[in-house]
Amino acid sequence: MRLRVFLAVAVTLGCALTGSALIARSSPAASVPSDVRAIFNKPAYRNATWGLRVEDGAKVLVDLNPGRAFFIGSVRKVFSVGELLNRVSAAHTYDTPVYRTGSVVGGALRGNLILVASGDLTMGGRTNPDGSIAVSSWDHNEADSLGNAVLTKPDPLAGYRRLARAVKAAGIRRVTGEIVVDDRLFKPFYFRGQFNVKPIFVNDDVVDLSIVPRRTAGSPGDVAWRPQSAALAVRNRLRTGGPNTSNALKVDPILPACIGSPNCSSTIAGSLPSNFVPPLTGRPTLVRTVRVVQPSNYARTVFVEALKAAGVTVDAPAVEPNPARLLPVKGAYRPAVKVAQLTGLAYGQDAKLILKISYNIGADTSLVLFGLTHGVDSMTGALGVEQRTLAMDYGIAARQYHFVDGSGGGNSTATNRAVTHMLNGLWEAPQHAAFFNALPILGVDGSLGFVKDFQRDPSLAGATGKVRAKTGTYVAGSPSQMLLKGQSFAGYITTKSGKHLTFELVVNNVPLTSIDAITKIFQDEGTIVAMLWRDY
Repeated sequence: MRLRVFLAVAVTLGCALTGSALIARSSPAASVPSDVRAIFNKPAYRNATWGLRVEDGAKVLVDLNPGRAFFIGSVRKVFSVGELLNRVSAAHTYDTPVYRTGSVVGGALRGNLILVASGDLTMGGRTNPDGSIAVSSWDHNEADSLGNAVLTKPDPLAGYRRLARAVKAAGIRRVTGEIVVDDRLFKPFYFRGQFNVKPIFVNDDVVDLSIVPRRTAGSPGDVAWRPQSAALAVRNRLRTGGPNTSNALKVDPILPACIGSPNCSSTIAGSLPSNFVPPLTGRPTLVRTVRVVQPSNYARTVFVEALKAAGVTVDAPAVEPNPARLLPVKGAYRPAVKVAQLTGLAYGQDAKLILKISYNIGADTSLVLFGLTHGVDSMTGALGVEQRTLAMDYGIAARQYHFVDGSGGGNSTATNRAVTHMLNGLWEAPQHAAFFNALPILGVDGSLGFVKDFQRDPSLAGATGKVRAKTGTYVAGSPSQMLLKGQSFAGYITTKSGKHLTFELVVNNVPLTSIDAITKIFQDEGTIVAMLWRDY
């Protein structure tokens, strides 16, 4: 199943109570149904803290632990994505222009070509032939944490190739100066101990490694990668071990700081057993990734390569640090010197990508883009703007949540009331249809596509397709001593009787014997939500 997992140093929640104790202390409004109560009281949740809030319009049907700040993980994305949707609209596109400095004489640009980053999350690299966004239930952003992925079909460099062809069509056949990426749209923000995110993206800032295990011991591993670029080469040192030997595959470095220098590479080495079967996806290919930790350098190189492939001669080297020193004053570009522009996908499609696969970088970037609409250009500034917006536009006080980024990283917390209040506000907002359609559907797609256990009960099977919700998972600790700090569902239910309910269901502080134990908790929560569908 696909889960968004964040590993960190373990934190013990000293105030945890058992499910039974929590229910006994609940207010009269917290009338938890008996079959839901039975799941709360399972031995696995003996030291856990449950929260559940269910609303039917203005009527609160269940309100368990209303004042508690729960770890909600990626449910936080409901806020960042919903806010930007309502601010810019689902139809808004983040378009990436290319400008020139200098003049064009006889097809030669005697100056520089500048690609101005707009914050377009996909740069044409996930666009299906029908214009929709390509989403995989086993997304490559999760390949390393979950153990495998299924790559989407579109060319991850499609937008860069389109821009290059447009430059050629504008009459530029040679660039005598430099190729520069203007990445000054917002201040870079540090992403989860890995790299500084900038407003330019290539393949979600990863290089995909596709590995097909061989069946003959001693043979080299079969490895391909995308995108193919001189920005980062992959050296294949993988070998095939004997049957039933250990999986000793290694990728080093996975955070290659050398991007922007000639001959930068990452090496895949070690071995896979000859009878190795890639996990999860049911496909013969194993996917791993290498992080693009220098996005501007990498994007510059692939743009230079795309220009050359389109028939434009570039005098500058393909691989070098992005020469940002050559940029003009920020925002000083004139329409007359624009030579190309890539139209981004509508943000409603980006929202679908972020919510269905729980794309962390996309949610963080969305928050910063939201800040830009209010005149601030940093993560810290955007969090401040959001706090004022939530209070003024949604009636959610700052004491009801604690957010550290736009995606739910670290100790992101919120009360159930804050989450359901936000969901109700989004339901009433002009962009409610785009937000609703972007959410994963229970038993069908996204994270909720793998929640199937409830379907074994004929009385619950009808809930398939009737729940749209965001999930969140936050795991802390070491592999030998893990703690599920938070697992949550939040969204909307169209009940069997035809009611429209808003809900959040969350459990905190569950000890884990293995990462696979999360699956059962996820399924239990899906069953609870299906019970709400059936009984209200």
